[in-house]
Amino acid sequence: MNIILSHSSGEPIYLQIVQQIRGAILQGELSPGMPLPSIRQLAKDLQISVITTKRAYNELEQAGLVDSVVGKGSFVSGGNKEFIREQRMRMLEDKLREVLEECRSIPISSDELVDWIKLLEKEGDSK
Repeated sequence: MNIILSHSSGEPIYLQIVQQIRGAILQGELSPGMPLPSIRQLAKDLQISVITTKRAYNELEQAGLVDSVVGKGSFVSGGNKEFIREQRMRMLEDKLREVLEECRSIPISSDELVDWIKLLEKEGDSK
């Protein structure tokens, strides 16, 4: 797992960790049951406080994305597939809003956009 922190960002470090792990889970890069680095190991790797990594893991656990097992560590949650699907659908919805906004500025009609998507889908099938 590759987490990149920006100390010049106005965003708290724990939140940067949460967002990157959440993104990896929602994108399927981290699958259910996969172990996360221990809190201490992640703190050491990122050269940050253990308290900061603990806070990030707690946030992920509260969001239902991570399960913590005492003495064993933290793992990507496997029991919340519908929640993860819903989160991914919400991300897709945001991207579609951006695409529609861009289409309006060009302008491209909804029918043209649908035709374009179908064409791209066919190109993807032939690869």
